[in-house]
Amino acid sequence: MTTHLESVVSTHVPVCRLADLHPDRGVAALVDRCQVAIFLLSGTREVLAVSHRDPFTGANVIARGLVGSRNDVPTVTSPLHKQVFDLRTGRCLDEPEVSLQTWPVRVTGDVVEIGGPGAGL
Repeated sequence: MTTHLESVVSTHVPVCRLADLHPDRGVAALVDRCQVAIFLLSGTREVLAVSHRDPFTGANVIARGLVGSRNDVPTVTSPLHKQVFDLRTGRCLDEPEVSLQTWPVRVTGDVVEIGGPGAGL
């Protein structure tokens, strides 16, 4: 059985300009009916995307979380109950059995594009 997140996006779609992102601050985007949180990391200028929905509360708040790092792993801390998630894998560092969906990101020129889960770069 295919889940909604696995079936909604099969190619990368443009979501914003790179210049619209602020380092270490998340933004939310609607990608084919799924809310995605997008982050531009200040140190590496890497752009990462995870589900905007907090798996512990069901609230769409992850883009408003605090960006940081733990042992060189880029993280976002949920603004509600403060669980910390690895921005590259989506894994919760406090409760490893819980994770956020990750989304592949590519930057083409000045355009940030989000692909479906597992779409590759």
